[in-house]
Amino acid sequence: MPERMDAGMRFAGGRYEVTGELGRGGMGIVWRARDARIDRDVAIKQLHVPEGLPAAERRVLDERLRQEVRIAGRLSDPGVVTVHDVFTENGATFIVMELVDPVTLSDVVGPQRPMPPARVAELALRMLSALEAAHAAGIVHRDVKPGNIMISGNGVKLADFGIAQTVDDPRLTTTGALIGSPAFMAPERIRGHDATPASDLWSLGATLFFALEGWLPFDRQTTAATLHAVLNETPRMSRDHGAIGALVAGLLTTDPRARLTPDQARALLSDLPARAEPARGAMSGRSGSRRWWLIGAVPAAVVLFVAGLLLGRLLPVAGAPGGSPAPDGGNPLVAGPQQPTRTYGPGGDVEPFDMGEDNPCADTALEPGDRVTQQRFRPCDSAHDVEIYTSGDVFGGRSTSDVSYPGRRELTRFAEGMCGAHFATDKIDHPDKERALRYGAVIPTAQAWEAKRRTSLDGDSSNDEGSQIVHCYVRSADGTPLTTPVAAD
Repeated sequence: MPERMDAGMRFAGGRYEVTGELGRGGMGIVWRARDARIDRDVAIKQLHVPEGLPAAERRVLDERLRQEVRIAGRLSDPGVVTVHDVFTENGATFIVMELVDPVTLSDVVGPQRPMPPARVAELALRMLSALEAAHAAGIVHRDVKPGNIMISGNGVKLADFGIAQTVDDPRLTTTGALIGSPAFMAPERIRGHDATPASDLWSLGATLFFALEGWLPFDRQTTAATLHAVLNETPRMSRDHGAIGALVAGLLTTDPRARLTPDQARALLSDLPARAEPARGAMSGRSGSRRWWLIGAVPAAVVLFVAGLLLGRLLPVAGAPGGSPAPDGGNPLVAGPQQPTRTYGPGGDVEPFDMGEDNPCADTALEPGDRVTQQRFRPCDSAHDVEIYTSGDVFGGRSTSDVSYPGRRELTRFAEGMCGAHFATDKIDHPDKERALRYGAVIPTAQAWEAKRRTSLDGDSSNDEGSQIVHCYVRSADGTPLTTPVAAD
């Protein structure tokens, strides 16, 4: 098929009648076509491989694309653009897929047009569902970004699984080649590790940040500066976005083992309407120019041959080859020296437990049977055994909620993810925290949770009992007292 079509049009792949061009960009051309065999309108993406690739690597890339698109064609989820077919003709690769004509998230959101948190939460739930379907099939998308998310009155869909990596397939790419958009590429991928479901979740976090704030958190003027920002900078939100803001922070955790899982992400949003469908047109708000979503791949499959100098300066991510192993018996998705999660309240490991953000330091190791009262509080700039470094709840910052106890297993998973995410950041300011410190979570018992739920409904906080708050603590690895605050202000 020639790149410029005349009025006569023609068939491609023996069955697709090309009726016009929808758009073009750095990754190729998108044609509108009619499947003559089953009388259905489709979109056909004619792929271009990046310029400058040696012939052997071009063949490898083409083979990988065709294999992975075939697997992507088996995906069935409302949030995924359906792939119908893939074929090669006249030396070019073509992907046939569902014809959709919405705008992208990039078109809807901008510096003066951030998306309301409730809409971002709906978007997050749909994208989590789409990614889980792909990951269950052994597919990693590798390029989750605003330009690959289409929004219309009929819902939200994730596109461009054509460059997805099949987890179970042998590697077909050249060592050192990274495929994806730099501003949305997870840190461990820049460090040279394989794409994983966790790296897709990091990309989703960067995408949701953009939706909430209206600007790209890691995008810089050059590719090198963008990669440096991903590896070394922590973006700051302009305001408190509640549960969805906490979800974004948890997804943008540098260590993939500390990153939120889909289940933990849903726990953060559990008080929102389950699987809420976006109101028709609520997310659309089209911009002046309509940009065909498939051409959002202008930088979509940027092939970055990372220079040896850059790779030589990067440290291995924790849990990856050369990094520290996951703690025995702990949550393998949580980074660092995690301790067993404790419970507090009636029937719990620690009762009473009066610590919190107002009284973060005490002379207790929080072992089962400990009693933590105000007599054990200590100033954080003097000797203390334990320090609370963050506290929160599964409802995004509210201290009470008329929601039933989620269960110890789910609450523990949420707490471990939250505590691990905070521990992995510069919230814990210590030069050798992985070796020198231990951290853990303290969660309320079912009795404490329900007591808070019951007594908070009368509007009088003076008689409240129980708690729904999760606390994260840190102590020294060798049991010696801490003598200065560990948690950064």
